[in-house]
Amino acid sequence: MDEDIEIKRVLHIVSSMDRGGAETLIMNVYRNIDRTKVQFDFVTHNSLKGEYDDEIKSLGGFIYSIPSLGSSGPFMYIKNLVRIMRDHRYVAIHAHTDYQSGFPALAARLSGIKKRISHSHSTGWPRGKSIKERIALKLLQSTIKASANQYCSCSIEAARFLYGEHSLKRNKVSILKNGIDLKPFESLNRKESRSSVIQELQLTADVKILGHVGRFSASKNQAFILNILEQLVREDKKWVVLFIGNGPLQKEVEEKAEKMNLLSNIKFLGVRTDVSRLMNAMDVFLFPSKFEGFGIAALEAQCAGTPCVLSDAVPRSTEMGMGLVSYLNLNAEISSWTQAVNEALMVHRPRREMISKSITNQGYSITGNLPAWMELYGIKA
Repeated sequence: MDEDIEIKRVLHIVSSMDRGGAETLIMNVYRNIDRTKVQFDFVTHNSLKGEYDDEIKSLGGFIYSIPSLGSSGPFMYIKNLVRIMRDHRYVAIHAHTDYQSGFPALAARLSGIKKRISHSHSTGWPRGKSIKERIALKLLQSTIKASANQYCSCSIEAARFLYGEHSLKRNKVSILKNGIDLKPFESLNRKESRSSVIQELQLTADVKILGHVGRFSASKNQAFILNILEQLVREDKKWVVLFIGNGPLQKEVEEKAEKMNLLSNIKFLGVRTDVSRLMNAMDVFLFPSKFEGFGIAALEAQCAGTPCVLSDAVPRSTEMGMGLVSYLNLNAEISSWTQAVNEALMVHRPRREMISKSITNQGYSITGNLPAWMELYGIKA
């Protein structure tokens, strides 16, 4: 590399760099960009070490941890961000904090950063629906409009939630698809994955594996999975659920599972680095989210060739055209969900070449998405 060429740096603002959907997306981009041209740094709001922190540092990125907006207040939060932004020459800031992303954009504006990006990853407002809470959301959305000058989103639905229908109609929002790295999936072998997982988890050879990947939170709705499992087990004791991930509601789910006498049919696997193998071993992937900006885990499950049963709160754009996905309303009877799970067992798994082709053609291969990300930062890919 020519030493006279300055590497351009982009600052990403996230809650933490754990293995969530948005964080996984950012890392998929980060691993594949030309890091002789551009580098990523991160502002996080968690004093605990993130799952991706070591990898970020190994790739040349810096991580700055500051108190969250809620704990420090708007004035101190912006002051902390301005201090970081003014100490470095960032070509862009990229805020992934949804409805709070106007504050990093404001700090960037005060710091003279020209590209101030707000990225919508969700379709849900986790607070209540009272008039006071709706006003709070409107104020946060106004902050985004006043300070950010580039809007992007993982889906039409997520764009509509954060920026409003008028922004979509005026073409003010770039839909930046949640691309994934296909390489970890290309060498998967269903028989080998299943055999190794059964051996590792000490399951019976005739087990039926229902899998879920997600942070234990209200939006991911893991407690609903227990209701489905309870009915499945009544009909067939061979069913086992693999929960992959961690989060604040894990203990609550574990306690509910114990009360329902389901612990013997559940494996809590925590955060894993071999998600592609585990997904390939699953018979059905279950994703009953209350709201989703996109649902990258559902995309990964399809990439593993696994049939998926999703709530209809998950955007339809997650369906990759291979006949692997069915959608159900959360208000449907549990029997409808168990029926969908049993029907998913019969779904034909496509060949590996078809999977890669379908996902690439739909625009969800990370290598195909890189030019759009670089264009966002004003950098030639």
